[in-house]
Amino acid sequence: MKNTSELSDTWYKITNTDEVNSPALLVYPDRIETNIRKMVEIAGSADRLRPHVKTHKMPDVIEMQMKYGINKFKCATISETEMVAGCGAPDILLALQPVGPNIGRFFKLKQKFKNIKFSCIADNEEVIIQLSDMARKTGLETHVWLDINNGMNRTGVIPGEKALRLYKRILDSPMLIAEGLHVYDGHLHESDISVRTKKCDDAFASVISLTEELKNDGISPIKIIAGGSPTFPVHALRKNVETSPGTVLLWDWGYSSSLADLSFFHAALIFTRIISKPGKELLCLDLGHKAVASEMPQPRIKLLEIEKYTIVGHNEEHMVISTPSADKFKIGDHLYGIPWHICPTVDRHDTAYVINDHKVTAQWNVEARKRKITL
Repeated sequence: MKNTSELSDTWYKITNTDEVNSPALLVYPDRIETNIRKMVEIAGSADRLRPHVKTHKMPDVIEMQMKYGINKFKCATISETEMVAGCGAPDILLALQPVGPNIGRFFKLKQKFKNIKFSCIADNEEVIIQLSDMARKTGLETHVWLDINNGMNRTGVIPGEKALRLYKRILDSPMLIAEGLHVYDGHLHESDISVRTKKCDDAFASVISLTEELKNDGISPIKIIAGGSPTFPVHALRKNVETSPGTVLLWDWGYSSSLADLSFFHAALIFTRIISKPGKELLCLDLGHKAVASEMPQPRIKLLEIEKYTIVGHNEEHMVISTPSADKFKIGDHLYGIPWHICPTVDRHDTAYVINDHKVTAQWNVEARKRKITL
């Protein structure tokens, strides 16, 4: 598979554009399916995958993965967890430590979907105690992964004495089952795969040491969930480690332009129209912050049919670009773009237009962009 060559063909173009409101999210199921197959190939088997759903948030994409034998998933919100449960997936991890009302919501999920194995992460004693108390109150045994900080410094406990103590705390807590270690290294995304591999291995060394300490205390085997998309191929080479790629399902311009070793297909685009030509060499698109993720520096999107352009303005509903080819376009013309960061871009849209054989054939709900589905 090649990424840059995609810019020279017309795989993304649709013929019934009059049926598409803009701005819009477009998804291409055949390309998603290709990415799923590639994901399973890298992992070695579907059982070694626990894909993150935050990238797409769509039941249809969960169901596509389940057809390939992927039955374990990772989520960032209660809403995402409920969405996956609604698809019948048997094993679901909430990879955001539940606090406050989310502890109650998590247990309501367990009560509603009693045949599904739910688990969550924890990185401190207070939450472990609260989870144990709620488990006893509801009579529902609860699976907990110890969240490990091996360099990202966002969540988790640093491997060492405290981590060892907390893992034992989970083991000793009434109605809690210690599942293993959750290790997310999202800070590692170097372009050079050899550099990324070394940094990933170096960061993972402390996790291996922790498992050895646990083993010396008679606690083994220890299951591990590790990595995201950039370190996916590195962790896939480790024995007895589950991998959690997410972005690879849809892919985006940010990763495809920097991670040459991961040759996935772009499978989701943004469709936009020119709504004004306010000045010389200027085009205004209906592609504001509310349609494409705005947390990254510009360019936040790769427009596929304009070779040279500069983004000179980006507001809630508008994106203004400067291009020497502006005269080639008229108001109402449509354009296609690959977002720099697909995950939060998908989150801007309630639905996605499904493209098969260059035509819109259906719409998929981006169900888990809701903060609350039913619980």
